[in-house]
Amino acid sequence: MPRIWNTSIESHRAAVRQAILDTTASLVAESGVTAASMSHIAERAGIGRATLYKYFPDVETILVAWHQDRVAEHITQLTDLQDGVGEPWQRLEAVMTRYAQIARRRSQHDGGDLSALVHRDADVRRAEDRLADLFSGLLTEVAQSGQLRGDVPPKELAQFCIHSLSAAGSLGSEAAVRRLVRVTLTALRSPPLH
Repeated sequence: MPRIWNTSIESHRAAVRQAILDTTASLVAESGVTAASMSHIAERAGIGRATLYKYFPDVETILVAWHQDRVAEHITQLTDLQDGVGEPWQRLEAVMTRYAQIARRRSQHDGGDLSALVHRDADVRRAEDRLADLFSGLLTEVAQSGQLRGDVPPKELAQFCIHSLSAAGSLGSEAAVRRLVRVTLTALRSPPLH
């Protein structure tokens, strides 16, 4: 089989999978988790039910796959900011701001039913570990630059950041998110020498 044929089949499958995920997310956002049925998803995505079942066995599996894709996308965004240009403190602020924005948007778009469905123990634990490692690594860099408080280890401060910034989910504006980030950054800063 020619290589181009393999590539086009793979890209077609990826496009169909993405259409299924996007359609399902859209239906859930419009009408809630209970409104999304396999028939409705297939119809709205413009594919047959048999095709849909080749990709996913049920709505729950689609939603879990959609959520895993979002988490991977968010981790990639945060990693890009972590590895970006600038001093460690600037990159920390960029990562914290983006994480708080993600937390705020997630709470605005995810209903309780959807969160309960897609947040499975093993998946959540892996995502939390990746996030903690990301923050911990960046905080270690900040510590090496002398700007991080020295009385708490970077791993513990990473957990502090994650939990503190998760509160952005209940904030009503981007300005409030920025204030939360500033307060969290202030708590991390090395105290001035007297």
